[in-house]
Amino acid sequence: MSDTSSKNHLEFPTGGERIAKYLARAGVCSRRDAEKLIEEGRVEVDGIRLTTPAFKVASGNVIRVNGAEVQKPEATRVWRYHKPQGLVTTAKDPEGRPTVFEKLPSDLPRVISVGRLDIASEGLLLLTNDGELARQLELPATGWLRRYRVRVRGKVHDGIISKLRSGIEVDGIKYGEINVTRDEQSSGGANQWLTIGLREGKNREIRRVLAAVDVEVSRLIRLSYGPFELADLPAGLVQEVPERVLKDQMGRGPKTEMAEDGSVKRAPRAPKPGGWAKAKPKDKLKDKARDKTKDKAGHKGRGKFKDRASERTAGKTIERAGGKSFSGKPGGRPAAAKGSSGKAGPRLSGGKPSGGNPSRGGPARPKTSGKPNANRRRNP
Repeated sequence: MSDTSSKNHLEFPTGGERIAKYLARAGVCSRRDAEKLIEEGRVEVDGIRLTTPAFKVASGNVIRVNGAEVQKPEATRVWRYHKPQGLVTTAKDPEGRPTVFEKLPSDLPRVISVGRLDIASEGLLLLTNDGELARQLELPATGWLRRYRVRVRGKVHDGIISKLRSGIEVDGIKYGEINVTRDEQSSGGANQWLTIGLREGKNREIRRVLAAVDVEVSRLIRLSYGPFELADLPAGLVQEVPERVLKDQMGRGPKTEMAEDGSVKRAPRAPKPGGWAKAKPKDKLKDKARDKTKDKAGHKGRGKFKDRASERTAGKTIERAGGKSFSGKPGGRPAAAKGSSGKAGPRLSGGKPSGGNPSRGGPARPKTSGKPNANRRRNP
């Protein structure tokens, strides 16, 4: 295996993917572990041993780790695994204890875990073939809630619950907010069941924090990790998460979540904020009223409708006489009172439009002698 003494063989243009991130996406290990492998000289590209994690991968590069060729990263996949007690969440255990990865099905691709569960803990453990995704989901900044079912010896009183909710420091390590709910059904025996929710997921966090307040954990089961539920998945079995759920949870489209029975359902939409409706600014109301007046007085049609529009607008001119409002043709009846919306009030003709056109449902106009009516008002 040759060294990277000549950088010209391995330089890649700006915009390529760093080797550590590439190995993480390929499911070899985490980005941090990939950097350690490079420091130890166990990674080579095109037969040249790497000495720096700054190298960027080109499409034609052949990458090997410990002599084994690394396959190109595949599409991201995630599995739910019900981890039983007695297994450690590591690839190889120095003490020779059985590991999670030794118990996985042989047809499963190379995967890494999202976070860990200690040997005495059980429940939901997420597995993925994308190390970069695993790293992102482990970060507290992601904000995913982890829920646990915890059995403790003794009683947890309100003072302990309040203390954990405010955050606690143990052996120089600060732990954030931990929400604890007591199971009232278990209040009769020596043990008590708790439901605990947290967002950090530090190493053995629940056991260490409860031990600091003199509470001993006898059993710990992880129920959920973010939107993914353990549901009724039997211990020791693996089930792949549907692709559309992954797409939703990566920030595209409406969110979906796992139901308690393991089925997929859409998360409920966030409720709209309550309160009174806000009034429109007075300036906008004035502008709207001005636009309506302008449309009535100055609307002009186009093409063959130009003359009709002008006649219709002229026929709707409103005049004031004797304190009454008249509309339409001269000599017509007083117009119905208008409400605050500007629309005419209810008609008094049984729902039929009033007017002189029988085809429109109104009474026929009486015949006249053709002589002008002296009492009829004319438009000025």
